[in-house]
Formats: sequence, C-alpha cells, structure tokens
Amino acid sequence: MELAVLFGVFVALMLIGTPIAFCLGAASLATILYMDLPPAVVFQQINTGMNAYAMMAIPFFIYAGDLMIRGGIAERLIAFASTLVGHLRGGLGQVNVLTCTLFGGISGSAVADASAVGGIMIPQMVKRGYAPDYAVNVTANAAIIALLIPPSHNMIIYSLSAGGNLSIADLFTAGVIPGLMLAASLMVAAWLVAVKRGYPAGIFPGWRMVGTAFVVAFPGILLIGIIFGGVRSGVFTATESSCVAVVYALLITVFAYRALNWNAFVEATLGAVRTTAMVLLVIGAAGAFGWLMALLQVPAQTVAFMKGITDNPILMLLMINITLLILGTFMDMAPMIIICTPIFLPVVMAFGVDPIHFGVILILNAGIGLNTPPVGSVQFVACAIGKISIGESMKTIWPFYGASVAVLLLVTYVPAFSLWLPSLFH
Repeated sequence: MELAVLFGVFVALMLIGTPIAFCLGAASLATILYMDLPPAVVFQQINTGMNAYAMMAIPFFIYAGDLMIRGGIAERLIAFASTLVGHLRGGLGQVNVLTCTLFGGISGSAVADASAVGGIMIPQMVKRGYAPDYAVNVTANAAIIALLIPPSHNMIIYSLSAGGNLSIADLFTAGVIPGLMLAASLMVAAWLVAVKRGYPAGIFPGWRMVGTAFVVAFPGILLIGIIFGGVRSGVFTATESSCVAVVYALLITVFAYRALNWNAFVEATLGAVRTTAMVLLVIGAAGAFGWLMALLQVPAQTVAFMKGITDNPILMLLMINITLLILGTFMDMAPMIIICTPIFLPVVMAFGVDPIHFGVILILNAGIGLNTPPVGSVQFVACAIGKISIGESMKTIWPFYGASVAVLLLVTYVPAFSLWLPSLFH
C-alpha cells in the first residue's frame, strides 16, 4: 500500500501539471505520513540528496557554460563549424550539429546547447530558406550530444545515484564515442532530409579560412581539453575541474574575446544561480523519493520480477530501454536518473552489464526523452526559438529521432562503444 501512495500521489500531481520537484517531494511526504514516520525524515533526505562534494561540480559547470554563452563562444564555434561542413548539402543543418557537439563539450547541458546554438542558428536557417521544423529538429536532437560528452552534469548525477563509487572520469570517457556516433548519425539524417527537400549545398571556403576560424575559436575549444584532460589524467577531480572551468571562462571571455561586460557577467551569475537552485531542488526531492523506494525494496522486487520474465540479457535490456523511453516522455532527466538508477542498475548488474556501460545507456535514453512531449524541455526551447508548435515539429522529427534510437541500440548491444576508451586508461 505504501508504494501505491508513493506512486499514486506522484502520478496524480504530474497529471495536473505540478512541477516535478514538488511532485517528488509531496509524494515522499504523503508516504512518510502514511507510514506514521516523522515528516522531518523527508527534509533530511532532501538535504542528503544535495549534500555531496561531487555535486558541487554541477553549479560551477553551469556557471562556466553561462559565461561562455554570454562571452561570444557560440558565434565563434558556429563560424568554425561553418568553414568545415557548411559546404555540404543542407550546410547549415550540418553546421548546427557540429556546433552543438563542440559547444556541448563546454556547457555539458542540452538545454544550454539548444538555447545558445539554437538562438543563433534557427533564425539564421529560417532566413536562408530552411523550413522552421527542420531547423528546430536539427537543433533539438543535436543538443542532446552535450549529455554524453564531458563535462556532462548528468554523468555526475548518475555516479552519485549509483552510490558514489563509479569513477566520473570513466563515465566522462565512456560517453565520448557514443556522443560522436550520435553526432555522425544526426549529420547523416540532416543530409538525407536536406536532399529530399532540395536544400542547397554551400561552397568550401578553403583551408586557409578553416585555419583562421579555428584559431579564433581555439581558446573556447581548449576548455574541452582542459576539463577532460585534467579529470582523466587525475590532475584534478571533476569538482576541481569545474572551478578551473569557471576561472578559465572568465579569463577567455573578458581578456581574449573581450565580449563579457559587467552587465553580461551579472546576468550570467544570476542565471547560473537560478538554474542551480532549480536543478538541486529537483535532485534533493528525487533523492528523498529514491530513498523511500529503497526502503520499500523496489530494486529487489524489480530484479526478481524481471528475472521471472526472462533470463535473456538481450530481451532484458530491450525491456529496460522501452520502459525508460516511456518514462522519458513525462519525466525530466535528473529525477529520472536518480529514481531509475537504484531500480535498474541492480537488474542489469545481475545480468552481467557493466555499470559504466549502463550509465551511457541511461543518459542517452533519458536524453531522447528530452525531445518527446509532454515533458520535452529541449524540444520546448527549440520550438520557442523557432516560433512553431510542438505538434509541427513532431510531424517531421522522425528521421532525427530514428537516428538517435539507432545509436541507442548500438550502444546498448555493443558495450565496446562505451567501454573501449575507458579501458585504455587502466
């Protein structure tokens, strides 16, 4: 009956449009009251969910990304990407994907990617004759690449949700190849749609222009190497690297690019504080919800239930992926990771799946959910910029959605895509 109260209150509040953090917190409080436990337990668990040293990396990475957004890095990355792939069929679509990949290595956030890159690229694509739905769908799907490549905030959340024993450096490394695979598949999808719709190809500007654009964008691109190289080599932890990223972002945007003035600095600081407050509230509430599920033995019951259905790891992973895709349609990413990790991680480990590998599967799956309504936050951002409805974008999203699902299946059933690169560092 306790589980019925927990999930019943949660689903009921979601159906009436209550923000996800309050859904999780209220469901936890209702269950605690039903179990006749002190209500203070909920608030203690919310505090515990946010009170982790590794969690400090999230606000600093958010801050570094916000500084780079307002400091002109997006425009320079777009110019560099344009010289490399702008000459391909549907060139601006290709530029969009490559820019999202590069910017994702700085921001670590899909929503930041969609707003920063989409804010520039979507109006530009529409102005040059690309249909708004094409511009929106390329941007929204390319933005989730940021979730896989370092410094992905969600990899940190997954590590903590798995008990805090998984190496964040290994998780960062494991997402690199799947992230590049996703970028390549989306570029192919963008090219195919561009051919079908008759979008033009551009003119290659020459390697001199490529070199010039690279030099201009290099200070921003270097941040990717500093974050990944520093964490992977053990020079500093993920939390320390986030602080280094903020200092570096300030130096680059103020002294190298000279694009960050005082007003932009204040806006970036306030924006990072607001985003951090929202993210940590969701994480804390999800932590209380997850603690209750552990108390009520949901993970153990799930393992027993799924083993009763099949002992085939291929079918088991397919069932989990389908479940996660369904959950992703109405759950935001952070709570989904915190809730689903303690449920499904014991299941996959019982079938011999590496927890680092499962982390990449979970992150990519939840990322696809960010483009599926009714709670597709990345899709909402891109549609707002493109000034079209969710319904309009969903009618033509399928080539890009299909490319993402194809990569998800490859990553799921070929563990080497996730595990080969981390293995080189051991």
